Amino acid sequence: MMWGVIRRKVAYGGSCASILAEPLHRIRPAVSASRSYTIAGKEALLLKRGSRQLQNFTCHFLPGGSVSSKPVREFVAFIQTGSPIRVWCRSFSSDNGDLVDAVVPFMGESITDGTLANFLKKPGDSVQVDEPIAQVETDKVTIDVASPEAGVIQKFVAKEGDTVEPGTRIAVISKSGEGATHAAPSEEKSDKKASQSSPPPEEVSVAKQEPKAEAKDKAKTPPPKALAKEPQLPPKERERRVPMTRLRKRVATRLKDSQNTFAMLTTFNEVDMTNLMKLRSDYKDAFLEKHGVKLGLMSGFVKAAVSGLQNQPVINAVIDGDDIIYRDYIDISIAVGTPKGLVVPVIRNADKMNFAEIEKEINTLAKKANDGTISIDEMAGGSFTISNGGVYGSLLSTPIINPPQSAILGMHSIVTRPMVVGGNIVPRPMMYIALTYDHRLIDGREAVFFLRRIKDVVEDPRRLLLDI
Repeated sequence: MMWGVIRRKVAYGGSCASILAEPLHRIRPAVSASRSYTIAGKEALLLKRGSRQLQNFTCHFLPGGSVSSKPVREFVAFIQTGSPIRVWCRSFSSDNGDLVDAVVPFMGESITDGTLANFLKKPGDSVQVDEPIAQVETDKVTIDVASPEAGVIQKFVAKEGDTVEPGTRIAVISKSGEGATHAAPSEEKSDKKASQSSPPPEEVSVAKQEPKAEAKDKAKTPPPKALAKEPQLPPKERERRVPMTRLRKRVATRLKDSQNTFAMLTTFNEVDMTNLMKLRSDYKDAFLEKHGVKLGLMSGFVKAAVSGLQNQPVINAVIDGDDIIYRDYIDISIAVGTPKGLVVPVIRNADKMNFAEIEKEINTLAKKANDGTISIDEMAGGSFTISNGGVYGSLLSTPIINPPQSAILGMHSIVTRPMVVGGNIVPRPMMYIALTYDHRLIDGREAVFFLRRIKDVVEDPRRLLLDI
């Protein structure tokens, strides 16, 4: 009933913005609908998706019809910035409803655009509903663009490398499979460029009639100075220039901002891994049988970091202007290297998790990061970071703080070295650990005590049971 009222209001000149501005408490949850279709020239049908009030809407537009005085892109921006409503835009490009556009989905509250990385399909290929046909690379994650309907890809209207925004059309899908073409989008754009490059004859004639005096004055005018920018090296043999990915540029910017903002200082210590490795060796089979996940060393360091953060809360704090924000929760970020760049998924409420839960969460997040399916929410936040360079063989390093945090723990490779134990020289598996911290907030005393706590817990995990 309510959706019919909204449709009629839009069809007779009402705007989406004015309709959505009406009291939302009047709208009650309706039966969930997977998708909807437009049936008339100037109708826009808004259907609720899900069971909560106005969480997700599907908004369809027909060419020639106007939903409001604003373009579709502005309407999408209105939904994103004005409310937590997520928008599905599926625009039909023909009156008979056979052709449907595949558009870039909503990418996250903090992401306004992305780069069309690559197409997963070709014109003429058959696709199913919600099957990915392209990938959009953003500053944080890679997002799939799915086909809104089952059919055949008729053509692409964007090309790889284009900057796209939520709602941007990238492909046209034919539900009946008729009229599919294998023409690449570059051909269409080249035709447009060719038509634009040749000026009309009137403009040419006007240009020829310019006085010679003006031409001489222009010749005397000195050329404008080039803007200051980083110099580009001349090309050499056996070299190739490749543009940076958005993720790599974002990582580079954040690391440089961290270096320019924080007063970073690194302190070191070494850890005898004998007891933790023995614990894993003794119980790895029983742990795997009960929990379905292998017992690794990472969970031991996460538990040790939690203990250290509880003993030194300032390590978990951050400077915000003239204030210090103390976090009463512990979210541990785990640095994961992927083929596309460095990402830091977050283990939420690590202080409330046991070894098995931590191992399961690490495995899940690491798999998503490597597959490129990790979401923005799974990387947002985090109050402390652990980076394990030891998996690559790093013996010692000085990690860089991940803003807006104040410290980062660096783990390194385990090397058997001669150590003095009880007056005797014995071989021991040793690891160097490093803590880089913001010296504006954290004094050396707190940093050393924190790192010492990590050492004590890892060398004797029984401390966790006794809370000493």
